[in-house]
Amino acid sequence: MMRLSMFLLVAVVASAMVLVHSQYETRRLFVEHEKTLKDAARLGMDLDRLTVERRAQATPLRVEQIARQQLQMRNPPPGITQYVAAPGGSAAAAAAAASAREAAQ
Repeated sequence: MMRLSMFLLVAVVASAMVLVHSQYETRRLFVEHEKTLKDAARLGMDLDRLTVERRAQATPLRVEQIARQQLQMRNPPPGITQYVAAPGGSAAAAAAAASAREAAQ
């Protein structure tokens, strides 16, 4: 009877230790999971901010301004510009577009 009591006592203590360890691991993993979710939300906000920033930097007006100021690029004069009609496209529409561009400049 004494052996059975000792065996049961050891089994209860061992199961209590396993239970404490599993609760500790559960809490540790929960904290890690919450931290990961927080990091994911922060990265999502950073992505949104950087996307807006990229769009602001790549506006056509800004690109043209940088090309003119920093690269000293200019529009070519109409005299050296050649317009090519796309194959299968309407030649009359291409000629009308070219004459409209020349008239505008």
